[in-house]
Amino acid sequence: MRSGVIAQKVGMTRVFTDAGEHVPVTVLRLAQCQVLRHRTKDKDGYVALQLGSGPRRAGNMSKADRGSFAKINIEPKRKVAEFRVSDDALIPVGAEITADHFVVGQFVDVTGTSIGKGFAGGMKRWNFGGLRASHGVSISHRSIGGTGGRQDPGKTFKGKKMPGHLGVDRVTTLNLKVVQTDVERGLVLVEGAVPGSKNGWILVRDAIKKALPKDAPKPGKFRVTEEATAAAPAAPTETQAGA
Repeated sequence: MRSGVIAQKVGMTRVFTDAGEHVPVTVLRLAQCQVLRHRTKDKDGYVALQLGSGPRRAGNMSKADRGSFAKINIEPKRKVAEFRVSDDALIPVGAEITADHFVVGQFVDVTGTSIGKGFAGGMKRWNFGGLRASHGVSISHRSIGGTGGRQDPGKTFKGKKMPGHLGVDRVTTLNLKVVQTDVERGLVLVEGAVPGSKNGWILVRDAIKKALPKDAPKPGKFRVTEEATAAAPAAPTETQAGA
């Protein structure tokens, strides 16, 4: 099982196929997605990679957070996340994962935070049908109707779908196809829409319900930066796993 990446949603556009058909895509940008730490079975009880992405001013961080990044000799990151991996899929600390970590045609699962819509009624939040447009209904066409608090069952059960806060939820979209990758600019174009607003942080990983292509690099595609070289002098200056 390979590691995923932390990407930033740039927006949506479209690309054209050789047949002239247009494909709507979401552009995801890898903003210096680096490996920060290893989680091992002996020390932590599980195997994972902790990744960080996006620059962050050290003055806006707590002293403890600044110390944690100074200890591994890596510039502070704005977004930090962990990805479970197998024992043979560990990537060196400080290595920067590149856009060709994913191959064109493979499927990925993306996770983001949905756009907040504030307080919403039952029709918008839960797709209720609403009341009738005429025949005695006045003013309350979009109300949710009875909630069971009168004769039977005599109370409103917990979890009843009612008006309330909509959005700002963790949403995962499965099986989005990778259409293009741009290593120089760090872009990954996936087919379809991705949850979240522009400039929002997105977690991208190999699809769990689709087979990984045979030409996908293992444990991944990455390059070792100067920061990683300083943290681990024995590491080579350029690494291309699976080559």
